[in-house]
This record gives sequence, C-alpha cells and structure tokens, in this order.
Amino acid sequence: MKILLIGAGGTIGSAIEKELAPRHDIVRIGRTSGDEHVDISDSASIRKLFERTGSFDALICAAGNVTFAPLAEMTEDAFALGLRDKLMGQVNLLLIGREFANDGASFTFTTGVLSHDPIAKGASASLVNGAIDAFVRAAAIELPRGMRVNSVSPTVLVEAMGSYAPYFRGYKPVPATDVALAYAKSVEGLQTGQTYHVG
Repeated sequence: MKILLIGAGGTIGSAIEKELAPRHDIVRIGRTSGDEHVDISDSASIRKLFERTGSFDALICAAGNVTFAPLAEMTEDAFALGLRDKLMGQVNLLLIGREFANDGASFTFTTGVLSHDPIAKGASASLVNGAIDAFVRAAAIELPRGMRVNSVSPTVLVEAMGSYAPYFRGYKPVPATDVALAYAKSVEGLQTGQTYHVG
C-alpha cells in the first residue's frame, strides 16, 4: 500500500514507520521534515500536499498541537490552537483527502487518553481528543467507496515520561512500539469507526 504518514519524524510516527515500512511504501510527511511538508492547520496546505502526492491507500496522522494550561488561564485563543490544528487539521485531512483516496482507503487519526481520563491543564486536549473520536464514529457510517476511518488513543508514552511524568502520576506508560501496532491494525485490518485504546 501507499501510505501517507503525517508526523513521521515524531516519537509515534517513527515507531509507525518502523512497523509498516517493511510491508508498505511510506511517504514521510512533516511540518518541516520528511519527503513532503504540510501544515495541517491550513486547508490550502493540505490540498497542495494531496495534489503533490496523488492517490493513496492509507493516511495516518500522528501530528497535532493543543495548548496545555490551567483552565483558569485558558482563553478562546488558547483553545483555538487545538481546534484549528489537531481537530480541524485531522478533519480536513479526511474532507480533502477523500477526493484523492483510492477505493477502500483508510484514514487513521490520533487522539489520546485525555478524552476519557483527564488531567489538570489538559482541558484543550480532552476537548479535541473527544471530538475526533466522535467524528470518527460519525464519519465512518457515511464514507463512500469502502473507505474507512479510525482513531488511535494512546496513554502517555514511555519515551515522553521525562517531560510529562509530573502530569501523569499513576498512569502506566506504554512504549511507542506498542502504540504503532494499533495503527497497523487500523491500516491493515477491516474495521471502521473504531477508537483503538492503547494502555
């Protein structure tokens, strides 16, 4: 399969590539690194990406920004980052990408544990992750031509505990290699409308 991997340079993206590259043709995509570049917060940038890459069999997005801050300090603008980038970025990857996707193509998006198990300073992430998971369930029942869409919802990564441990006390971290298996299940399986929880 030809797989577009957005966020290929990140911890999860690198693990996904290692898992899938032996079996598939991976196009590595990042904001500033990789084979192709895209700003998922900009729908024009997304469309230009698809015009360059052409048709594809699977798209994985392991990218997206949100604001982490106490709710007392959160403003409309602070929420707007996650809404524009991680939420609408992934929604627009489907809305625009379906025009370029082959019959039976899959879309796999990234959410996270905070959709259902929130932490302090994580209101934006909880909002966005929950919205994407809900979008996946709804979009799956209307996608044409046998196309599929799922999301992967990992808990905190082992590799990220150096930075995030103070925010995730009591959480059992998972290695990125385990998270990558959920993306493989989404891409290489047949299910749709699912959120794969890892950890």
